Amino acid sequence: MSWSQLATDVRWNVEPFIAGRYQRSASVERVPNINPATELPLCDIPAGSAADVDSAVRVARQRFEDGCWSGLPVARRAEILLKFADLLVQRQRKIALLDTLEMGKPIQAALIDAASIAPMLLRSAAGFADKLLGECAPLDGRTLSFNVYEPHGVVGAITPWNFPSANAVIKLAPALAAGNTVVLKPSELSPSSALLLAEIAIEAGVPEGVFNVVPGLGSTVGAALALHPDVNLLSFTGSTATGRKIMELCGRSNGKPLMLECGGKSPQIVFDDVEHLDMVADAVVQSVLWNQGQVCSAHTRLIAHERIKDKLLDKVVERASRYRPGDPLSEKTNFGPLASPAQRDRVKRFVDQGLQAGARAVLRGAISTSGGCYVAPTVFDRVDMTMPLAREEIFGPVLCVQSFATEEEAIALGNGTEYGLVATAWTRDMGRAKRLAHSLRAGSISIRTSAEEGPGSGCMLSYSPQKASGFGCEFGIKGLQAYSTLKLVNWHGA
Repeated sequence: MSWSQLATDVRWNVEPFIAGRYQRSASVERVPNINPATELPLCDIPAGSAADVDSAVRVARQRFEDGCWSGLPVARRAEILLKFADLLVQRQRKIALLDTLEMGKPIQAALIDAASIAPMLLRSAAGFADKLLGECAPLDGRTLSFNVYEPHGVVGAITPWNFPSANAVIKLAPALAAGNTVVLKPSELSPSSALLLAEIAIEAGVPEGVFNVVPGLGSTVGAALALHPDVNLLSFTGSTATGRKIMELCGRSNGKPLMLECGGKSPQIVFDDVEHLDMVADAVVQSVLWNQGQVCSAHTRLIAHERIKDKLLDKVVERASRYRPGDPLSEKTNFGPLASPAQRDRVKRFVDQGLQAGARAVLRGAISTSGGCYVAPTVFDRVDMTMPLAREEIFGPVLCVQSFATEEEAIALGNGTEYGLVATAWTRDMGRAKRLAHSLRAGSISIRTSAEEGPGSGCMLSYSPQKASGFGCEFGIKGLQAYSTLKLVNWHGA
């Protein structure tokens, strides 16, 4: 059966999943859930309400206090998370189909998220669950002092729409591994796979009420989570503007700790000592067009040495021009629509502003006006740092190209925005590589020669975003520590 046929069989249920079952939202307002490939409604979802959030938090608090999850042996929690991962692989087709219909992600890419990335994240968190080890101070005859990691309690999580299932797992995996209970608000654009994950969690053995999902709008559900006095930690991924609002709301409530992964405007800096510009061009295009450019860590700024810029740009344009938007339900499609009409219109505004400001579109992709949120790649040359095109996150398939003459100029351009998520530099000079790793202001720095990219550390190591890109860690042992609170115990006695 084709994916299009399977899509007709989807039965939508976008209501809060609380205490192990779907419950009718207290909100009477409904909003349309739009398929971005057609701009036709899939279903209606509740706008959500503070009452929905309060119900979910109350259940999560009860389940945390009764110890049904936090009180389990760590090895048992890890065993359940590993089964959860296996069940995701078994249900990959349904998860992927929901993400494709709601967000427009090409089905083959959605399958990678569901069958590979999300299970890997769960297995990684399960593997770190028994490694939250504290420290002990030197002993004396009467005192024993040591640290222990304990779960925060109720964790609120707010996820974006660009990787719906994977983003949900990025937060719930370390939170659950550390022993917390979770109330998750998925994006209103793509809530269904998170709700399916909640069903699968029950099947895996996660007790009812430990993982709850409340769909709805940011202005209702998101704000209520941030303001709720019984949420002990909030983890948010989304735009910098929304992240700053979340900070204000958390401060107004109980001053809960907060983790933010916000926007990015990541540079790809290429020096003239690299070999094989074809490989560099492949990497540049793959990074900026992955997920139609809707990735916070996308390298949307190409900063190339003036001696190689034109040659490299020609190669980039030739490759980017091969990407043509298509039906995301076709297995042959590698480039789908943007996630919503609003996102399509946002990208169009940036393209128009760039042209008006004097940037040169060496590749200008077509932008649909109806019948689908399709936006083809655009590449701008002659971009300077006064343009919003170079400074603001676009979240679409738009690449800005700049040139430099000196290493100092390259570093200044690389650090020239308010963001600091990731950065990549291409050079064969080891001394320069060390200087760049130190000088570039980003949470994660990649130094590349012209060699093929290795597998990297996967989920083993973490980093904290810098500047307006946020703060906090979510991968590796640091991720589990972030979802835990550190307690000091002093024992005095003979």
